[in-house]
Amino acid sequence: MESDGVSNGARLAFDEPSADRFLYAGWTVDPPARLPFVGRSDERARMIARCCEYAEGADTRTGTVSATVLETELMPPLPGAPRYDVLMLLRVNSQEELVREAAEVRVLAPDFMMSAWNSRRIGDTDRTSHASFLFNHFVAQRSDEAMAGFEQVAGWFPDKLGVDNTTLLQPDDQKTVPYAFVNYVRVPSSALSFLLGMLIRPSFHTHVRRALKAHHMRALPLLAKPVRSERLR
Repeated sequence: MESDGVSNGARLAFDEPSADRFLYAGWTVDPPARLPFVGRSDERARMIARCCEYAEGADTRTGTVSATVLETELMPPLPGAPRYDVLMLLRVNSQEELVREAAEVRVLAPDFMMSAWNSRRIGDTDRTSHASFLFNHFVAQRSDEAMAGFEQVAGWFPDKLGVDNTTLLQPDDQKTVPYAFVNYVRVPSSALSFLLGMLIRPSFHTHVRRALKAHHMRALPLLAKPVRSERLR
């Protein structure tokens, strides 16, 4: 029988956080009405094309490390979950460049936009664009408990699902963002395999969900695949 939590019972050791800054944006264009699977959509394709055109200019903007456009694949029908079916993640070198990118992305009228810094990290989430990515939006009734809850469950994912990376995006202005943080993760399998592999494990329910509940938290995931990624270094 599967044991609960991390096999050795130890808390996960994190790597040094990245010094880069992040801008995370989401568009609710044509999400599915009931099912978790995101189907094809001409309206979404037009929005993706606009975002990709923007991302393609990344090499002309000094200090922009990467600009990645993603299309959501799986959107679990959870109460209060985000409905963003188009995502963009920008990574820059400094606060000045972050402010500049935010002003330009705002022209694309995202339904959500968050400037963030990296507070917890494991490995390198940006190693490849040929993968599915988890954007796990954590909401918390008590923000002072949120990080303790995350640290308690973070080790379960490498131990049980083979996840070797985590980039935790901490919002610059917590008062204007509905999430305590967003966990950005490259998953080691397809989006559906990852989601099913998580849900079928008893310890996900007895350890992860129970620990989050004890810390007054909920996890609201989206799984997405990159459409375009411009790597500049």
